Amino acid sequence: MCYSNAISSNVVQLAQSYKKGMALVPDHLLPIYFSSGFSLPLWPCITEKDDIICMNWGLVPSWYRGQAIHEIASKTLNARVETLQDKASFKHLIRSKRCIIPSTGFFEYQLNGNQKKPFFIYPKNAMFFHMAGLYDSWIHTGTRETYTGFTIVTTEANSLMAGIHNTKKRMPLLLNASEILSYLHGEIDFNSLHTLDEEGMCAHPVDKRIIMRSNHNVPEVQHLFNDNIGTQGVLF
Repeated sequence: MCYSNAISSNVVQLAQSYKKGMALVPDHLLPIYFSSGFSLPLWPCITEKDDIICMNWGLVPSWYRGQAIHEIASKTLNARVETLQDKASFKHLIRSKRCIIPSTGFFEYQLNGNQKKPFFIYPKNAMFFHMAGLYDSWIHTGTRETYTGFTIVTTEANSLMAGIHNTKKRMPLLLNASEILSYLHGEIDFNSLHTLDEEGMCAHPVDKRIIMRSNHNVPEVQHLFNDNIGTQGVLF
């Protein structure tokens, strides 16, 4: 799964990498060194549109008639690629509401006995991971305000991630750069997509104490930290 993410670039780097306009992305949004999806953070996302669009992490289906959007959005941070067609929240979005969630790295925990060790996983030869996602817009029936949220599509872990996320063995569906346009245009089926392999990824343990404190959005949260709990240092 993926519940903690980062995009520690600036707006200009993001716009140049995806060849998109940045008028809709506030300058103060980036960098994000660590963010938990459970806070439903605002995130710059790539769609078919010419400009980068900011959305909240956590999808609320357009057909939802309740008011407790945090409750439903916190349950749609991720969507399993194997069951997209079966889920009412996602199946109508598969063709027309695709997005890319740019990431400079994400965080995952490894279980060692009764201890959980956090890792930072980041691209080896590129600035961004291109996480496959789906999005939808929900309109509040009272205020008519629009909430646009996304979910990150997950898949089976590759060999690197299977060793880190060693309980559920899941990871984000990471696209190759050559697949981005075909994905966004709905020209490629999900069952034809294969996540980035381990040769394109690096990982190292990080300090859980920084993650757990309130001011965790700092560069140090991504730094290598060795605490000798049964793992190597830098992987791949």
